[in-house]
Amino acid sequence: MKSNTHPKYEAVVFNDLASGVKFLTKSTVSSSKTIEWEDGNTYPVIDVEISSESHPFYTGKQRIMDSAGRVERFNARFKGFGGKK
Repeated sequence: MKSNTHPKYEAVVFNDLASGVKFLTKSTVSSSKTIEWEDGNTYPVIDVEISSESHPFYTGKQRIMDSAGRVERFNARFKGFGGKK
């Protein structure tokens, strides 16, 4: 393998800004901002707007769209469109 072709793969902490949850994982992204983790080591921290801890799909708090009402409004709006004259 060629050296210096792959990005550095290291442990980082992702901080979910929406829920405040932090989790340690490995990634190729890095940051100058660091945090001391529970094990006493210091890791780079990456702030993310949303993660699986706060995303509605994964938390089960997603909204259900009122598709029936939307279809009825569409049909009422275009009731006479494309009809024979």
